[in-house]
Amino acid sequence: MKFGKYLISLLAAVAVICPLSTTAVAEDGLYIPMFTYRTGPFAPGGSKIANGLTAYFEMISKRDGGIEGQKIIWEECEFGYKTDRGVECYERLKGKGSLISNPFSTGLTYKLIPKAPVDKIPILSMGYGMSGAADGRWFPWVFNFPTSYWSQASAFIRYVGTEMGGMDNLKGKKIGLIFLESGYGREPIKLFETLGERFGYEFKHWAIPAKQMADQRSQWRKIVRWNPDYMFMWGWGVMNPTAVSRAGEFGYPMDRFIGVWWSGDELDTKPAGIKAKGYRAGTFHAPGAFAEVHKDILKFTYDNDMALAKEHNYGDVLWSRGVFNAMLIAEGLRNAILEFGSNITGEEMRWGLEHIDMTDERLEELGATGFGRPFKVTCSDHEGNGPVLFQEWDGEKWVIVSDWVEPMREIVRPMLEEAAATEAAKWNYTMRDDCT
Repeated sequence: MKFGKYLISLLAAVAVICPLSTTAVAEDGLYIPMFTYRTGPFAPGGSKIANGLTAYFEMISKRDGGIEGQKIIWEECEFGYKTDRGVECYERLKGKGSLISNPFSTGLTYKLIPKAPVDKIPILSMGYGMSGAADGRWFPWVFNFPTSYWSQASAFIRYVGTEMGGMDNLKGKKIGLIFLESGYGREPIKLFETLGERFGYEFKHWAIPAKQMADQRSQWRKIVRWNPDYMFMWGWGVMNPTAVSRAGEFGYPMDRFIGVWWSGDELDTKPAGIKAKGYRAGTFHAPGAFAEVHKDILKFTYDNDMALAKEHNYGDVLWSRGVFNAMLIAEGLRNAILEFGSNITGEEMRWGLEHIDMTDERLEELGATGFGRPFKVTCSDHEGNGPVLFQEWDGEKWVIVSDWVEPMREIVRPMLEEAAATEAAKWNYTMRDDCT
């Protein structure tokens, strides 16, 4: 079967998978709106994430009866990855007592940032969105833990520097970036340029407009002509498997091609199969379904029916990302309830998020040992500065191929603080005075 036909059939199959159940809205409980995109050009990835989110919420609802005795009420609002429709979802659902916004879209995140302090609804843009939001002094209502795009980008450079035998060996090397033409895709460019000046590598980048996501031949001709030592990818949707396929087609070494954590799902590699072997991607949680939390989801959400679970993407990377996201939301809710009691507000939820402390002990209690790494959120640090793991496609599945790589905090944090102050000025924000 030709790549294009296989890809189309694969995307269509994933897109039609529906959530296992949708919880009805009730008057009393913890209300969590879910901005989902099971339709549109990014439906395959969006469906997996949504399935992971609902799987976790349903599991703790059935296993625990909710969180600290409080029922969880979640409601999906389909926005097709269209920012304007996402804003409509937000406006329509906030009156139901929204305790958090979870956009899963950088474009929608930017639109909700100025609304958050007015409506007092915190935003969790987990590992995406505006990197400068990591500075909670300027953006007290926005969180991007467990680590930001800029921290991830610095971990990429540290990782390839280690592969080259040391950071000094980056001097004179060529590093390229292929990215989706969008605010999301352009987010890491400044960081890569800054690190290039510091470590002496040459940096070039190529944009992929939405209309060229399924082609990319002109960009890859230029890439192989330049012959970078490493290529990075900041992609989403059809762009990812197309890029992996084109890299192989044009003879670029797969073991020198590394994607952002949104370019590291089975959707991105299965179309190329064995030809994608060696392609790697960053991640902030381990691939697969192996931890106790996964077993509990299989038991309580899917009634130990593996066939049903697989229909809902059980164990796939983006499904696991939805699970991880829901687990962190639940942790923020728990913190707030333990501190303030039942019937918490958005302000109290913000406090709960700012006091997340994912120690090894807490991860074990959540059944997530080996799934994620410890990180801590504070009033001033909303990214948590968690480390980055690298996974590799072995032709059939994702396998871990690195230790956890620490971001270059000494370089990235001052840049994040500067970016936060610059962005805050656009909204006439003042720095909060309750952070030490």
